[in-house]
Amino acid sequence: MKRSFQEALVNRRSYYRLSDKSPVSDKKIIEMLNLAILHVPSAFNSQSSRMVLLFGEHHRRLWDIVKMELKKIVSPESIKNTERKIDNGFRSGYGTVLFYEDKTTVKQLQDENPIYSERFPTWSQQTSAMHQFAVWTMLEDMGFGASLQHYNPIIDCAVRKEWNISGTWELIAQMPFGSPAEDMLHKTFLPEEERVLVFGK
Repeated sequence: MKRSFQEALVNRRSYYRLSDKSPVSDKKIIEMLNLAILHVPSAFNSQSSRMVLLFGEHHRRLWDIVKMELKKIVSPESIKNTERKIDNGFRSGYGTVLFYEDKTTVKQLQDENPIYSERFPTWSQQTSAMHQFAVWTMLEDMGFGASLQHYNPIIDCAVRKEWNISGTWELIAQMPFGSPAEDMLHKTFLPEEERVLVFGK
């Protein structure tokens, strides 16, 4: 769609009902992720973020794993609504991005910079958040709907085993995406003057 950055920012929303249609080629999606991983900033240029992109059967397998793991801890009465939400909102989409942080990179920075040691895990989370925001906004600009989900750590072990993901990668979030199957949700905002302070003008 090639909106301005401001337009893309304003139009980004959470979509909880998705279809498996894509307005762009898989190649374009991969190029977008590569752009994000290269150019989104990180503390001390740590480059600690990692992403896993799942299409097709791999995407659907992820959400089957989520349901399987939830059944172990959710009551039979509650699991039906949860499964319906997953099947209609996440599994029904076109793909999923898994966001990880490499704990080895974080530990190395802690060792090399002991004065900031306790801050690096927080900065790592902030780095991941910036990648999530960038990818979410660019997906929106391509014509996708997406949302950010957090089924970790419930699914961590099963996902790591399924796709042979390094044990040093920590799963942070999951972003299912697809063509929106619902209208953009209305969003309310707190007044800016309650959230932004300006001095000197």
